[in-house]
Amino acid sequence: MIWKFDFESETPIYMQIRNQVVLSVSKGELKPGDKLPTVRALSDESGINMMTVSKAYQLLKTEGYVVAERRSGTVVSSKLPKCEVSDDTTERLGLILAEMKISGMSKAEILSICEKLIEEK
Repeated sequence: MIWKFDFESETPIYMQIRNQVVLSVSKGELKPGDKLPTVRALSDESGINMMTVSKAYQLLKTEGYVVAERRSGTVVSSKLPKCEVSDDTTERLGLILAEMKISGMSKAEILSICEKLIEEK
């Protein structure tokens, strides 16, 4: 897995790490049992503070995407969490859909984009 970080982004680095892992799992690039780099290795390779990487890994553990195994380190969980859509997620999606509609996109165009994204993810 190639890690990409945008240090100018408003999204905190720990969330960028978390989001990249989640997207990689959804795309099948990371599969259950696949090992993530150690906190130290990712920190050294990327120049990101070890505490930031640790915070991302802890969040992924809390959400159930990864587990820490004594012998093999942090690996993708074999029991991935069932997602419940939060009110915040629904609200953010609603805002994005409203912006697309206001910009003149038709329902068919919006659905086409959604279908494409679902296939990619």
